[in-house]
Amino acid sequence: MANPNKARGTAWESAVRDFLNGFLRLVDEDGRFLDPGDGMNVRRAAQEGARDVGDVHAAPFILECKDVKNPAVPSWLRQARIEARHAGFPFGVAVHKRRGMAVAVGRVHFDVRTWTRVRLLLGLPSRVMARRYGFTPTVRGLDTGRWYLTTTVAEFARLLADARGVGRRAVR
Repeated sequence: MANPNKARGTAWESAVRDFLNGFLRLVDEDGRFLDPGDGMNVRRAAQEGARDVGDVHAAPFILECKDVKNPAVPSWLRQARIEARHAGFPFGVAVHKRRGMAVAVGRVHFDVRTWTRVRLLLGLPSRVMARRYGFTPTVRGLDTGRWYLTTTVAEFARLLADARGVGRRAVR
């Protein structure tokens, strides 16, 4: 890959995908899918151009992965929402790499609306949701569109497993 920034972004997307698949026990010790046809496998999405569908699909989430020095979280979250809609997924979040750190401590950002919808899906009060999954709020001025909540990739993996458990119970 000639573009080093693209290569770094692709590596981050792959690292997030691999971490989540490992946490969810969807792959064997060599990283191969246990069931390649399982729709719950976490996968990197093919680029769709103007109708981009996000970087990583971890149903019910679209992950917009960013490996950049200077974060622009509110605009990443707007992008994640749009891409989730394009992909037909209910939730879009941004995943930011922390330089020189393990994947598990990368940052996963939720806008307030998405966080609330996930909280309601899980049936949790706000304080319980924040404590259980290690969320911290960021409030930027009076514009609530710039407010967001952040956790780690490791805590997000637990939340993802729980959200999938709720979804499976609701279907039965």
